Amino acid sequence: MKSEHAPETPATRFLRAHRIAHSTHLYSYEEHGGTRVSARELNVDEHAVVKTLVMEDENRKPLIVLMHGDRKVSTKELARQIGCKKVEPCTPEVANKHTGFLVGGTSPFGTKKAIPVHIEKSILDLPLIYINGGRRGFLVGVHPHDILQVLQPKVVEVALKD
Repeated sequence: MKSEHAPETPATRFLRAHRIAHSTHLYSYEEHGGTRVSARELNVDEHAVVKTLVMEDENRKPLIVLMHGDRKVSTKELARQIGCKKVEPCTPEVANKHTGFLVGGTSPFGTKKAIPVHIEKSILDLPLIYINGGRRGFLVGVHPHDILQVLQPKVVEVALKD
């Protein structure tokens, strides 16, 4: 574990402003390493590492999906559950524009614009999750119920086994 201080990001400012207790975890970011790398580096179960996925509907309206690191999103099922024709991942450039974060460092907290958030239901069963803190190689540990409180996400069941 590095002894550097955790970075100040829009996400950490958001968490502090909303008085959300969180732990900070820096690790060596690996390009395309995903949650497998962060779980290994933090020595936690990949199921507890939550991905922040930026997607868009058929009208190019952005939305965020919070999903277990070891699961994929059924975009077809997501579209059905939220009443859209289709949902697909944004390109990294579009995702950056919507959130203000670089892909690989996207956090659902402190996004540039307010974006509707959807959370996989089973995430709420975990005692603690690790989610991006707004920078590559930086996760924050938060209680999933705090996410419910501050982001007011729509709860969905769209996980596919990876």
